[in-house]
Amino acid sequence: MDDQGRGPDPRPEGAPGEPSEPSASSTEAGPRPLPYEGVWRFTAPAVDASVPQARHAVRDLLYRQGVPVSEDLAQGLLLIVSELVTNAVRHAAVLSPVLAVEVAVGAEWVRVSVEDNHPYRPTALEADHGRTGGRGLLLVREIALEAGGVCDVEHTSGGGKVIWAALPLKPVRVP
Repeated sequence: MDDQGRGPDPRPEGAPGEPSEPSASSTEAGPRPLPYEGVWRFTAPAVDASVPQARHAVRDLLYRQGVPVSEDLAQGLLLIVSELVTNAVRHAAVLSPVLAVEVAVGAEWVRVSVEDNHPYRPTALEADHGRTGGRGLLLVREIALEAGGVCDVEHTSGGGKVIWAALPLKPVRVP
């Protein structure tokens, strides 16, 4: 990502619906980044211990960079990270022993994503209430929507997938 998290839209580069024109507020050289803006990526083995490690790494990153997140937004982001990493560990580890976590922070949004090399693209289906588990992606979608954000699953050029959620840093005004 060459916009270093400053793009007009939190969707990954090339995602469906991405604006093709730069935003009207950007200049020739691009907008000056705020101190907390940027993109950070780390990899982890697809094992259970990576779930709390990823959550703590994201929490520490948000704090260290001074990202202006409310406590509720931070908790939602950390729950999303936990769910996405857990899904990668449980469902993709056979074909993807390593997963990648990315945090991209723009002026008005923060996006977290988890990438693995497994080709299966999950969908957020209505959960069977008689089963335990199977509600992680549904929970991610609900947290994102409640915060005024979006989430999606995209194929990667290497045949895997990236699941991401982007949440606004400014509160959504309800009419």
